[in-house]
Amino acid sequence: MDYEAIVIGVSSGGMHALNLIFSHLPKDFKIPIIIVQHIGAHSDSEWIKILDHRSQLHIKEADEKEKIEKGNVYFAPPNYHLLIEKDKTLSLSIEGRVNFARPAIDVLFETAADAYKNKLIGIILTGSNHDGTKGMKRIKELGGLTIAQDPETAASPFMPASAIAAMQPDYILSLEDIIKLLKKIA
Repeated sequence: MDYEAIVIGVSSGGMHALNLIFSHLPKDFKIPIIIVQHIGAHSDSEWIKILDHRSQLHIKEADEKEKIEKGNVYFAPPNYHLLIEKDKTLSLSIEGRVNFARPAIDVLFETAADAYKNKLIGIILTGSNHDGTKGMKRIKELGGLTIAQDPETAASPFMPASAIAAMQPDYILSLEDIIKLLKKIA
């Protein structure tokens, strides 16, 4: 299967998880990655610059109407939902919070599922609520590949455990095994 995009949802404990993933993905990893990390409304983007510096991939904050390009990693900006349009461009929204969050993982995952259908990989990582569960179900319903971090290996097990309880992901893996799987798929 040729996947066209990867979406990742992460919350508490996420910086360690993302740092590990992006320090191990190779320069020739071409599948674009779009991420919602739960962050404060007034967070600066210094942490994105740090991740970009440590990675061989280009990591940036998403811009309105930006075309999704291979080999790039896009993060939802603080206090904006990140959506994927049918034409595979990024869109930002200040609509109300979903699951107490803006950006919300479910918003990204559901719009990505609608845009990419079975060409999408959805990954839910460490976090302290149930955001992402509904979106993972939607990705699975439309034939996408679903991966949950093994809750026993997560800094905060609640988010992956919620997804696992609500639907059967295709894979339940440690961060290290998620990295290996992504390298194999790409």
